[in-house]
Amino acid sequence: MPDAPDHSARFSAGARTRARIDTTTPHSARFWNYFVGGKDNYPVDREIGDQIMRIFPGLADVAVTSRRFLGRAVRYLAVEQGIRQFLDVGTGLPTADNTHEVAQRVAPDARVVYVDNDPVVLAHANALLAGTAQGATAYLDADLHEPEAVLRAASATLDLSRPVALTVLNTLGHVAEHARARDLVTRYMAGLAPGSHLVISDSTATSEGMIAAAEAYRSSGAVPYHVRPVAEITALFDGLELVEPGVVRVTEWRPEAGEPGGTAGPVDAYGGVARKG
Repeated sequence: MPDAPDHSARFSAGARTRARIDTTTPHSARFWNYFVGGKDNYPVDREIGDQIMRIFPGLADVAVTSRRFLGRAVRYLAVEQGIRQFLDVGTGLPTADNTHEVAQRVAPDARVVYVDNDPVVLAHANALLAGTAQGATAYLDADLHEPEAVLRAASATLDLSRPVALTVLNTLGHVAEHARARDLVTRYMAGLAPGSHLVISDSTATSEGMIAAAEAYRSSGAVPYHVRPVAEITALFDGLELVEPGVVRVTEWRPEAGEPGGTAGPVDAYGGVARKG
């Protein structure tokens, strides 16, 4: 009979992870979780969230519609493009319809790797790892800024000689320099096979309210988030074949019949999907 499994290392790692969680400063994953109706947030996140809502009520629409964009993009890739491998960088906290849930609902054999190095997300990793028996779901505690290391680790679950969909949603705003963000995207896509796809969405500097909300968030002591002009979001897809309708507001990217009602006005978030030839 095999020895009983030793869970002490896992419990120790869990304790270390919890010790890294700062509940006194607003946190982007928890802040976003609050806006999409999640419960994995703390009073400090709700306080700054409520403050920003008074400045810019439209931010809640950005959070909700960006999540819907993710679902539509993943379904498009799985159903219309036959993609069976997904690399989700900047995972954030799990809510409803995470990448693996959407992909495996239409393609049970889909393989999904989540990437984040945030202690809050790491503490919830087990919630992300419940995929289908036919497919695979894995989580990497890794850094967005190290594409080659991320790809090496992801290759334990994904076959990088075959097409992969790289999703980077509401994450690149943490990279202050536009040139640096472009370089990171280029390096990720360089390690993926032809036929791979890139999915990006992010908040944009398309209204005074969004710009003021980003400034209020930076002033809260949280890790800054930089909103960009639409042209800079579009430039992240340089060298790839954009899928119609191109880079548009997330509400306008292939809306689906029967989707929950839209917002009262245009949202300050743009996204797109592109193919590596």
